Amino acid sequence: MKAFVLRSYGPPDVLDLRDVGKPVPGDDEVLVRVRATSVQPYDWHLMRGEPYVARLMAGGPGLRRPDIRVLGADMAGQVEAVGRDVTEFSPGDEVFAMLRQGGFAEYVCVREAELAPKPGNLSFEQAAAVPLAACTALLGLRDEGRIQQGQRVLVNGASGGVGTFAVQIAKAFGAEVTGVCGPRNVDLVRSIGADEVVDYAKEDFTRKGRRYDLLLDIAGSRPVSACRRALTREGTYVVVGGPGGRWLQPVGHVFSALAVAPFVSQRIRLANVVRCKRTKPNLLTLTELIEDGKVVPVIDRCYPFEEIPAAIGYVEEGHAAGKVVIAL
Repeated sequence: MKAFVLRSYGPPDVLDLRDVGKPVPGDDEVLVRVRATSVQPYDWHLMRGEPYVARLMAGGPGLRRPDIRVLGADMAGQVEAVGRDVTEFSPGDEVFAMLRQGGFAEYVCVREAELAPKPGNLSFEQAAAVPLAACTALLGLRDEGRIQQGQRVLVNGASGGVGTFAVQIAKAFGAEVTGVCGPRNVDLVRSIGADEVVDYAKEDFTRKGRRYDLLLDIAGSRPVSACRRALTREGTYVVVGGPGGRWLQPVGHVFSALAVAPFVSQRIRLANVVRCKRTKPNLLTLTELIEDGKVVPVIDRCYPFEEIPAAIGYVEEGHAAGKVVIAL
């Protein structure tokens, strides 16, 4: 089979399209023919090994060379074969999953416990846009943010992959949603359900005088101290990420938020979907929202499999509205 192999840290051209061995499913695994995957900041951070401080952390990408050789955290496809202990899936079933690695390949093995049926009303490309980004939004809002019906919720970074899902999920939970984005995406964010849209080129949401019960910070564009001004006294600040950097960011932004948490009245939490152990239940929850018409993936561009390096380059520019997907 063909796969993009990460030979070293660096720019997109360190990804080599190679012929590699087709994986064989273990007893509790399912072999899936990948029909679509997606590209996101998670991939290019791993590709470049940045920020450098992450290489020193437990579970990091690897100190001198990448531990993950085939990137790709999102996958939608068809079951090709199943292990002898698999009972839920059969060849031909349409499925999707959030992976730690392996999506940038024609086939991948996935544990049955991590695989979910693809939403029936989505194409493979649409389904591949869902796993990591939508699970991050769900984790940040529901689990860490403890979102409640009627709350005022602000999503900073509302036009990106995570943000477009967050706006829709927050609305599905009955919140009043404000989205913060750049000028060219104001109409998009309004179209997916935001009650109010703040154009960060014209206004600073931390100085508007409006107070929110929950602030989901994806962009990390304002200091934690400023974001706290936009919260009610007992509001919740959930940090997802921050501005990219070669040495420290976005890790520094995350750490600065968590460092003040014990000393303030507001709740400050981190949405770390990579360490979440409830991937399949989250995908099933998202499937219900999607099939009910409450959540629709927003796709910026679709690239063919052979152009994954170009897709990563586009995502690195930071201007994608919604998700960038790959069709196989």
